[in-house]
Amino acid sequence: MIQSDLRKLFEYIEPSDVNLNTYSYRIHELFMRTCIEIEANFKAILKENIYNPTDRNENPIPEKKWNIHNYLITNKTHHLSAYRVHFPIWDGTQSVFEPFKKWSNKTDLFWYQAYNKSKHDRMIEFKNANFRNLLNSIAGLLVLLSSQFETQNFEPGNTLLSVNTDSYYSTKSALGNFLHIEFPNDWSEEEKYDFDWSKLKKKSERFQKINYDLI
Repeated sequence: MIQSDLRKLFEYIEPSDVNLNTYSYRIHELFMRTCIEIEANFKAILKENIYNPTDRNENPIPEKKWNIHNYLITNKTHHLSAYRVHFPIWDGTQSVFEPFKKWSNKTDLFWYQAYNKSKHDRMIEFKNANFRNLLNSIAGLLVLLSSQFETQNFEPGNTLLSVNTDSYYSTKSALGNFLHIEFPNDWSEEEKYDFDWSKLKKKSERFQKINYDLI
């Protein structure tokens, strides 16, 4: 739905360098929805694994108080900062987005800060709901989903065997078959694992939990 609404927005705002500072209520709405979806996915990852954060006084931090500083820990396991998202239809040179790159040195994400500002004080911070921040958030959501599901969108229907010819684009089509994505290539040998579906499909529990408390 978010991708569909983005493509409708492209009918009114050309995806180009010169429009990156454009802001509007439509952009604001889609920006809010996208970031809420990002937060939901981060929480789902941490809840499905082992994660028991504490504050400076060693008191447990309840889930309702988790924030972007808690979500940062997922970069260690998912390498979010190493993903690159391409907007294939673009006028200019700024069509590649690296929404989590700042996390490689634990720096705050400018587009997420803009989301919080424009959410809590729209009267003053409305200009932060701009095209640049929206596209970074959508790229961020795509990265987060791709880090979990690669390009599998789990649509119902038959799985077909097909043969692809050479593409005009040098990058790989991502979830939704509109944006393109570059996956990380910085995995260490210790981080890699086997995936033998012939064995896994026979197990009742197919997923191993990540212990974030030990990271």
